[in-house]
Amino acid sequence: MDTAKDVLPIEELLAERRHLLEVARRTLGEGPDAESVVEETYRRWYALPAPARAGITAPRAWLAQVAGGICRDRPARYGVPERPQTRAAAPPPDRAGSGAGPAAPARRGPRGPRSSPVPAWQHDTVVAAVRQACATQDAALLASLLASDVTAVFDGGGKVRALTGPVHGGRQVARSLLALLARGPLTSLHTHPVNGRTAIVVRHERRVVAVIGLDVAGPHVVRIWVVLNPDKLRLWNPPPSAGAR
Repeated sequence: MDTAKDVLPIEELLAERRHLLEVARRTLGEGPDAESVVEETYRRWYALPAPARAGITAPRAWLAQVAGGICRDRPARYGVPERPQTRAAAPPPDRAGSGAGPAAPARRGPRGPRSSPVPAWQHDTVVAAVRQACATQDAALLASLLASDVTAVFDGGGKVRALTGPVHGGRQVARSLLALLARGPLTSLHTHPVNGRTAIVVRHERRVVAVIGLDVAGPHVVRIWVVLNPDKLRLWNPPPSAGAR
């Protein structure tokens, strides 16, 4: 099964979410009501059986239609909305570690023991090579850096249209990562320390839109966590302070 065909490039993923927010804001105005409509829209998308989702030929149009229907069922309110029941976006369990970064990918997806830590220089070398392979869309280089049994988890938190299950195997993981990180004029990839280990940080313009953590064993990556959930990335994108110029 080719999971890469279900992966939206970062810029399309963000554009889709912005479009849904605009649909909601036209009816409900600015504020948390519009955000709750987008949450409910994606909740209904993921509540569909997988075959039903696969049969929707224009997902963005379907999502917009659903968002519009939710808005019509709600009066415009400017107070505190009645939000749907959603799971709180808890901070990653290891965020209180070294304090090297504002947030880290939640390591809850793949089961089984984690790899034995490699020296920091070796980890950094592999991560830098993965960043280069993704930035240049070099499929051969990326495949050479991934273990044959590598597992990747994409955490969208139900707030963006991301893969819902783990992706297994070097070929599938490579294709999924390259699809997500397809070149866009406003997207850039950087290495950055996150909780004592170098990770890949994806920026769209000036905002962090993904943090990618990697477990490395020897010369290969064995596990990958891709955090796309906007709630878990808020500390990376603080609002400008009142005194900032």
